[in-house]
Amino acid sequence: MTAVSRASLQTDLANALERNNRLTASVRQLEKRLSQSIGTKTWADSGLGASVDVDQLQRRITTLEQRLSSMQGELDERIEELEAARAANREMTRSLNHRPARL
Repeated sequence: MTAVSRASLQTDLANALERNNRLTASVRQLEKRLSQSIGTKTWADSGLGASVDVDQLQRRITTLEQRLSSMQGELDERIEELEAARAANREMTRSLNHRPARL
C-alpha cells in the first residue's frame, strides 16, 4: 500500500477547497443570470414594461428628431445664404439702374 504524506493530503485539501470556491462562484453567477432572465420575462409578461416594439419606436423617434434638428439647422443656414444673395442682387441691380446712360 502506498503511504500518503501529510503534505500530499494538505495539497489535496487546498485543491479541493479552491475547486469548491470556483464552483461556488460559478453557481452564484448562474443564479444571478437566471434571476435576471426570470425577472425580465416576468416584467414583460406582466405588461408593465414597454414592449420591444415600443422601445424600438421610441429609439427611432429620437433618431428622427435629431436628424430633423440637424436638417433644420442646415435649412436655416441656406435661407440666410439665399437672403444674402438676394440682398446683393438687389444692390447690384440698384447700382446698375442709377448709372448714367452711355451714349
